[in-house]
Amino acid sequence: MKIKKFDSINVIPFIDVLLVLLAIVLMTSTFIAKGIIPISLPSASNSEEMNIVKDISIYIKSDNTVYLEKEEISMVELSSSISLIDKKTAVLINSDKDAKIDTFVSVLDLLKVNDFENISIVTKK
Repeated sequence: MKIKKFDSINVIPFIDVLLVLLAIVLMTSTFIAKGIIPISLPSASNSEEMNIVKDISIYIKSDNTVYLEKEEISMVELSSSISLIDKKTAVLINSDKDAKIDTFVSVLDLLKVNDFENISIVTKK
């Protein structure tokens, strides 16, 4: 019996399987990204409404002025305003790249003194 020499590999079945897998991945990722996978949530007699906490934004401009949301505020006023906000609130710090690091550190320190744990620094890609 003579052994046949393989000169090429038949890749068509392999490509077919990969295309099916790719189609499945793309379809499920689209559903997950849009959040349209239909689910039926169970009901409970002892349920509580979730307390959804909104995030707040602190802006530091290049001239080191600080804004809470859209209002200019001093560091003393920021301290008193921050103390009234729920500690679980997400805080977004938007600092200009030309602002002094001292102002940024002061705002960050003020948030840490008031026991905020969910602090994010906003950057661009």
